[in-house]
Amino acid sequence: MPRADSAFPAPVLNDILEAFPSKERERFLLGCDPVELRFADILAKPGERIRHVYFPTGSIIAQITPIDRRVGLGVGMVGNEGMVGIPLILGATTSSLPAVVQNAGSTLRMTAVLFRRELQGSPVLQRLLNRYLYVVMTQLARTAACSHFHVVEARLARWLLMTQDRSHSNQFHVTHKFLAGMLGARRVGVTTAALALQNRGLIHYCRGDVTVLDRAGLEDASCACYEVDRADSIWILGEVKRPA
Repeated sequence: MPRADSAFPAPVLNDILEAFPSKERERFLLGCDPVELRFADILAKPGERIRHVYFPTGSIIAQITPIDRRVGLGVGMVGNEGMVGIPLILGATTSSLPAVVQNAGSTLRMTAVLFRRELQGSPVLQRLLNRYLYVVMTQLARTAACSHFHVVEARLARWLLMTQDRSHSNQFHVTHKFLAGMLGARRVGVTTAALALQNRGLIHYCRGDVTVLDRAGLEDASCACYEVDRADSIWILGEVKRPA
């Protein structure tokens, strides 16, 4: 389970929260606990009651749709551009998708009860999260099509770019096993795709440690879904002026 740590410094690095007017943001943060997430922590399970929402500041959370009891498919990734706990925006109280920590790191956590209260009293939060919800729904549909029509190498490049964007680093850790689950591919297929990207000088990959060597080349190797996803993420905050 996530570990709460009152001594853990939690600067506001979440795009949604940074878009708040300063006074409203300060009040909202009083209801948040800084938490350190560990790799493979499970934050949500299908059918379980949602007890907390998460606004990542330094962690990455993968959302997975189960196909059967043994396999699933990664359909979303949440970093400091978003939040985990979307069903609460729509008035639901249970989770529909599993949420698993892909990269360990910091997050801000708020109880579901307090979040619903804040949502009812904040037009700014409602507007931001409605936009975020629209983008997530669009990206879910795009990911489903991408998984069907695009080859593993292009989808791997897309996933690595998404991870790099949210880790804010050229280096991060992700295993073949985890990538295979996210991409809905066999591990041998992920290995072949990773070697192809490495042989082209785009990445270095060794025992789960990834270094992006050629960002522009990796974007060229990715399917077009990545650029559309990134444009959507920028649009979320398009009508909200960030405070200085």
